[in-house]
Amino acid sequence: MATVTSEQDALLLQEIQEAFRRQKAQVERALAQLPPERWSTRLDDGDGNSVSVLLRHVAGNLRSRWSDVFTTDGEKPDRDRDGEFEDADATPDDIMAAWEAGWAVALATIDGLRPEDLARVITIRGEPHSVARALVRALDHTGHHAGQIVMLAKHLCGPAWATLSLPRRRG
Repeated sequence: MATVTSEQDALLLQEIQEAFRRQKAQVERALAQLPPERWSTRLDDGDGNSVSVLLRHVAGNLRSRWSDVFTTDGEKPDRDRDGEFEDADATPDDIMAAWEAGWAVALATIDGLRPEDLARVITIRGEPHSVARALVRALDHTGHHAGQIVMLAKHLCGPAWATLSLPRRRG
């Protein structure tokens, strides 16, 4: 089995940093098309999440996971995870402030990582994870919800939606 070099670790870390930024940007491009008054719309009456719920959840998760990552558990005691999934009286400005704050914490921490940090062990919900594993876990989680937000925005915009990627060939 080949040994991963510090240079390869640095490249991997850079790719992960860029992937997080792409996810954030894609959500924000979708939000730019969706009027804020539609952010709380759910597709069903059950447990379906709205865009505003998903934004608050991602923000809370990022803030909790990446604050004081080397000294505290990634599930902070002040996080109200269940509350993130409830309809709140938060304004779009409040939701976006939480979104930006969560991302600011995550990106500052992730940008500050060095290749040698990838093997360090951190704790999430009492379970040890290498930083590399925690990054992949977070990228997977954030990407899942970013996709949900984009899908909801596309559905709610209907024919007014402008694709976020290359449009299909028409004709």
